[in-house]
Amino acid sequence: MDKALFFDLDDTILWDAKSIELAFKNTCAYAENTYGTDAKELETAVRAAAKERYSSYDTFAFTQMIGINPFEGLWGSFQDPGEGFERMAAIIEEYQFHTWHDGLKQLGVEEKTAAEELAALFITERKKSPVLFDEAFDVLDQLKGKVTLVLLTNGSPQLQNTKLTITPEIAPYFDHVIISGEFGKGKPDPAIFEHALKVSGASKESTWMIGDNPKTDILGANRAGITSIWLNRFEKEPHPGIEADHEIQDLHQIFNLIDLS
Repeated sequence: MDKALFFDLDDTILWDAKSIELAFKNTCAYAENTYGTDAKELETAVRAAAKERYSSYDTFAFTQMIGINPFEGLWGSFQDPGEGFERMAAIIEEYQFHTWHDGLKQLGVEEKTAAEELAALFITERKKSPVLFDEAFDVLDQLKGKVTLVLLTNGSPQLQNTKLTITPEIAPYFDHVIISGEFGKGKPDPAIFEHALKVSGASKESTWMIGDNPKTDILGANRAGITSIWLNRFEKEPHPGIEADHEIQDLHQIFNLIDLS
């Protein structure tokens, strides 16, 4: 196989944003029934608290480099090797508790037991809520065996492998799974793309990167000299200064760009 396709995972194959939305919805609905807090107001407060608190830790630069967002921090344990992950693991339970405590306090609930309960419930609900994009498996079925398939994902190995464990259909499609936390740098650093090329034995000229995030998937592919395909399902505005080689709205449109014969 002389062609290779690098696929992003989150919000390209897995609908991670929808899974987080469902976990918030279910957790905040429980809080409304149990503590009388308005579910939508609590979600808004906790999301804001997560972003603010996440960026306040000295682990923030590391999470930015590896590509781990505040909402992944609300359900990951980060039991991964390396100093950066050790520092994350040391603060993560505190982060999860205080994020929910901060949000609840804004709505007048200050009991620590409530924050502890909701922090734990959110983790359970996120694991129960994997969502996949409808066309993903049909497209992967057509690609399997015709091109080298690489899953190139930012994140913690523990967390990304948990996602793959609770959606066991995904990993068997791929010849290689590369996680930024194992490599040591995340997209858009061109080094991880170079690593993926080396692991897969692919050439830049015959490789495409498909992903939803211009700032990681597209920018990184462009820097590495790999053809970039921006999966823009939700008709977002282009990111200033980042231009993909191709733009699609559905994974099926890959077949209009790549000759598999």
